[in-house]
Amino acid sequence: MNYTKLCLVPVGYIAEKNENLGIVEIYDEFEKALQGLERYKHIIILSWLHKNDTPEKRSILKVHPRGDPRNPLTGVFATRSPARPNPIALNVVKLLGIDGTMLKVEGIRDLFIGTPVVDIKPYVPRLDRR
Repeated sequence: MNYTKLCLVPVGYIAEKNENLGIVEIYDEFEKALQGLERYKHIIILSWLHKNDTPEKRSILKVHPRGDPRNPLTGVFATRSPARPNPIALNVVKLLGIDGTMLKVEGIRDLFIGTPVVDIKPYVPRLDRR
């Protein structure tokens, strides 16, 4: 199999998390990329599930959905399992405020303090909702 090498650069990380609220800290060199983001009520955070990034976890291609063995084995692309070839998480969160390079958000679920953020996009209902 011929794979193309990719290089992901983290743009920030999860700095704080308490229940459903969190702070995403963007690295200073990406601060200009935040301009205009305050106009949006919700944003999409793409992150790297670093605590799940092992060769063993990347090789898992079928899982029991929600970890329940009563559910039939299903391909990971048809599940929300954190075990996948590229452990990328997508979270749509409510943007509560921006202070410099700190984004206060509501709705972070499967991320931990220290989780690398690889991209942020505005959530645009007419484009992102089906």
